[in-house]
Amino acid sequence: MIRLAFSDKYIYELPEGHRFPIDKYETVKEQLVYEGTIKESQVVDPGLVDEKWILQVHTEKYWKSLATLTISEKERKKIGLPVTELSVKRARNSVAGTLFAINEALEHGLGINLSGGTHHAYESHGEGFCVLNDLAIGSKYLLNQNLATKVLIVDLDVHQGNGTAHIFRNDESVFTFSMHGKGNYPLKKEQSDLDIEMPHNVTDDEYLAKLQTVLPYLIEKVSPDFILYQSGVDVMEGDRLGKMALTKEGVKLRDSFVLNCAKRNGIPVAVTMGGGYSAKFTNLVEAHCNTVRIGLNLYQ
Repeated sequence: MIRLAFSDKYIYELPEGHRFPIDKYETVKEQLVYEGTIKESQVVDPGLVDEKWILQVHTEKYWKSLATLTISEKERKKIGLPVTELSVKRARNSVAGTLFAINEALEHGLGINLSGGTHHAYESHGEGFCVLNDLAIGSKYLLNQNLATKVLIVDLDVHQGNGTAHIFRNDESVFTFSMHGKGNYPLKKEQSDLDIEMPHNVTDDEYLAKLQTVLPYLIEKVSPDFILYQSGVDVMEGDRLGKMALTKEGVKLRDSFVLNCAKRNGIPVAVTMGGGYSAKFTNLVEAHCNTVRIGLNLYQ
């Protein structure tokens, strides 16, 4: 039975009207349990990631500023979230969830973190609601533990994974693929190993046709032995921070295609939630739940 990483110990309140929907994490988990997709016993609190793994990616100066809560106000504003003892623990827990999902994937083929996907964090700073880069730390964990020799990051969030791209700009053991909105944050993009910019209001057919052409080619070319899948649902029409127009069904087809590609090629895949800021909270929760439903249905 595949276990999922999640903890409600470190979820904190944000100021009223804040754009980041922090409540989605617990709501997604509760919905999945309520409907019987998962059992409460499948949900595991992964704890806090050891700082030794943080320091494989992030600078000591940046990590110390977080751990001691001495980060500057300018740097905190760039992150866009409070920097408190609780929020730093939240970030560490999210990274631990991705490492947990990686280990589940190595055992079962699929691992799921009901959090994570903080792809805007750089080595020396955070930004865009991202404090620590769990995708980068997860990749380093795989490589440094000799659990993989080539990692493919498939980032299908509406926003480019700029932090991840920058971290691995000179590292051939990690291939970064980002398929994102051309006019979306960040305005200044980094260079991934492969970037595909999609136009405003792109619909299901155009988006899926591009993905279905590119991903099988990439898997053949890169020959990864592990995939980290950033499954942001902010590609949906009506997302407050996205400019694409995929339907909920289109996002389901996207997730199904990615996970089927991984399974068909025998490549373990760990899924992180990534972004989602739909004006309609129920649509946001349903889209994230669909990712989990598709994955568990395919692998269990």
